[in-house]
Amino acid sequence: MAKAHHSKPLHVTVIAESRETTDGLHAYLQGAGVATRTMRALGDAATLSPATAAVVLFPDEFAVDEVLLRISGLRRARSRLLVVVTATPQRFRPALDPDGHSLPPVVLPKPTFGWSILDAIRDHAGRDSR
Repeated sequence: MAKAHHSKPLHVTVIAESRETTDGLHAYLQGAGVATRTMRALGDAATLSPATAAVVLFPDEFAVDEVLLRISGLRRARSRLLVVVTATPQRFRPALDPDGHSLPPVVLPKPTFGWSILDAIRDHAGRDSR
C-alpha cells in the first residue's frame, strides 16, 4: 500500500477594498484547497500570520503612497510571495522594481482570473519546496 503524500496547505491573504473581489477570490482559492484570509483595509497587512505564504494585493482602490509603503513592508518578508493585480502597474513601479534583496513581486494585469493568481502562488510554493 502506497503512502499518501500530505503537503502542507498554502496560506494566502487577499487584500482588496472591494468585497466582491475578496469574496470571489476567497471562494475560488478555498475551493482549490488554499487556506485563505481576506482583508479590506491596507493597514491590516501588518497583522499577517507567519504562516502566510503569499499575499494577493489589489492596490488600485487604495492611496498610492500607502500602497508603496505597504508593498515595501511586505517585500521585507523575504519568503512571502507578493502578487499584485493592477490595471496601472506604472503607478506602483518604485515599489515593484527588483531591489536585489527581496523576492520580486508577481504583477498581473487587472482584470485577471483566479486560476492565474493560483498558478503564480503554486509556482512559487513549488520552487520553495524543491
